[in-house]
Amino acid sequence: MTAKKKLPIGVQSFRKIRQGDYYYVDKTAFVLSLIEEGSYYFLSRPRRFGKSLLIDTFKELFSGNRELFAGLYAETRWDWSVAYPVLAFSFAGGVLGSVEALQQSLIAQLSQYEQQYRLEVPFAEINIRFKALVREAHAQTGQRVVVLVDEYDKPILDRIEDRAEALRLREVLRDFYSMIKDSDAHVRFAFLIGVSKFSKAGIFSGLNNLRDITVSPGYSAICGYTEKDLDTVFAPELEGLDRQMLRQWYDGYHWLGENVYNPFDVLLFFAERTIAPYWFESGTPTFLIKLLLERGVFTPELGRTIASEMLLSTFDVDTMPVEALLFQTGYLTVHRVEEIAGSRFFHLRYPNREVYQSLSICMAGAFLEDPSRESGLRLDLVRLLKAADFAGLERHFQALFAAIPHDWHRRNAIGEYEGYYASVFYSHFAALGLDIRVEDTTSQGRVDMAVLFEGRVLLFEFKVVEQAPEGKALAQLVAKGYADKYLDRGEPVYLIGVEFSRRTRSVCGFEVQEVQAG
Repeated sequence: MTAKKKLPIGVQSFRKIRQGDYYYVDKTAFVLSLIEEGSYYFLSRPRRFGKSLLIDTFKELFSGNRELFAGLYAETRWDWSVAYPVLAFSFAGGVLGSVEALQQSLIAQLSQYEQQYRLEVPFAEINIRFKALVREAHAQTGQRVVVLVDEYDKPILDRIEDRAEALRLREVLRDFYSMIKDSDAHVRFAFLIGVSKFSKAGIFSGLNNLRDITVSPGYSAICGYTEKDLDTVFAPELEGLDRQMLRQWYDGYHWLGENVYNPFDVLLFFAERTIAPYWFESGTPTFLIKLLLERGVFTPELGRTIASEMLLSTFDVDTMPVEALLFQTGYLTVHRVEEIAGSRFFHLRYPNREVYQSLSICMAGAFLEDPSRESGLRLDLVRLLKAADFAGLERHFQALFAAIPHDWHRRNAIGEYEGYYASVFYSHFAALGLDIRVEDTTSQGRVDMAVLFEGRVLLFEFKVVEQAPEGKALAQLVAKGYADKYLDRGEPVYLIGVEFSRRTRSVCGFEVQEVQAG
C-alpha cells in the first residue's frame, strides 16, 4: 500500500503542499484548460473549498516555477520558458470592516508590487495606482500581466448586515476591479474567485467581460474532491472507513458536472476518523439563520427549491434572494436543470446529510427563546420515538411550543399559518437526520409530514383551530387514506393529528391512530 502523506488541512500554499510531502489532488488540467479557452474568469464556490489553493496554483504556474509541477498534468504541457508578471490580491485574511480598512489593505498590497517594479507613485487614488502598476509591469517584463483576486467579495460579506457600510465597500471594490477591464491591452489573464456571485449591475458593472464558470459542467470539479480522487490520491486513508457514510455526509456538491466531496470535511474526517459537521461548524453565518427567520422561509421547502438562472444571479447588497444566498454559500446545490422556452430553472437540494441535519439544528434552536435547550429537546425526541411513547410525544410537543417566545409569530411572516407550525416540527425532526418526507404525495393528496424511523411510519397532519381541539387533523388523515401508500412496507403505520390553538398558540389537540394492513 502507498505510504500515507500529510493532510493539507488549512494549507493554502501550492508551494508548501508540493514541497512538504502533503497529499495533492492535481487540478492543473483545469488550470491549463481555462488559460487556453480565454482570458477573464469568475468562479463562485463555498468557503473552505480550496479556492485560495487554486488561485495560488495559477500564480506559481504563470510565474514559471516548473519544479513545483513535477509529475503533474501541467509539467509537460506548459511553456516554462516564459514567466509572466503576476499581481495576486487577497482579502481572505481578517475582517476588513470599514472602507478605511479596505483601502489600507489595497494600498499595502499595491505597495508591495510597486516596490518590486520600482514604480514611483504620483497618484493618490487606489484605482489609478492599480492601472499604472499593470501598465508598468507589462512594460518592464515585456509580458502581459496576470491578475488574480482571492475572496474578492469578503470585505462586503463581512459587513453584509450593515447595508450602508456594505454599499460603500462595494463602491471601492467596483472602482478597483474596473481597472482590470480598463487595462485590457496589458492583461494576459484575470481570475476573480469568491463565495458570492454579485449581480453584474453591482460590483461587476465596471468589469462585465468576465466568463462565469460557476455552473460550467466542465469545471464542476475544479474545487473539491471527486470519487476518483478518494480512490487514488487518498487511497492510504480509506482502510477501515465506511465509504457509504462518507458519501452521505460529505459528498453531493454539484455544479452541473461531476459531483464533489467537501474537501475540508474529508481532510478532517481522515484526521479524526469520526463523522462530524466539520465544515458547518467552521463558520456558518448567523445572519443566514436570522434572514431565514425574518423572511418567514417555509423550512420544509428548502430542500426542494426551484430558482431561475436569473434569480441565482441577482445577489447584491440591496437584493439577497434566499435561494441565491443558500446556493452560493453551499447550503443548497444543483439537483437538476430544467430548460423551458429558452430559460433554465435550477432544482436545488441539500448536498448531503451534514448540511441538511446541521442547518435543521440551527433552525430548531432559532425558534426557541433559549437556543441552548435545543440539544436536550432533540435527545428527548429520539428517546420517545425509539420507545413509541406517544403520550410522552404529546407532552414533548407541548413543551417544545412552550419554549418558543410568545411574540415570535408577530415578528415573522409565516407566524399566522400552519406553515409556521410545520416549520418548527420539521426542523425539530430533521435535526435528528431522520428520513422525513414533507407533503409526500399519495393517491388522495399530500400528507404534511411522514417520518420513517426504526421500522415504523409516522404520518403527521397539522391543523390550526380557533381554540379547542376539533379532531380535523386526524379525520383528514383517515378520510384521505394517507396510510395506504405505506402499508405494503409491512411496518406499523401511525396517524398523528396535531392541532394548534390560534388563541393560545399552543398544542391543543393530539390524536394517534394505528393502521394495520388488510
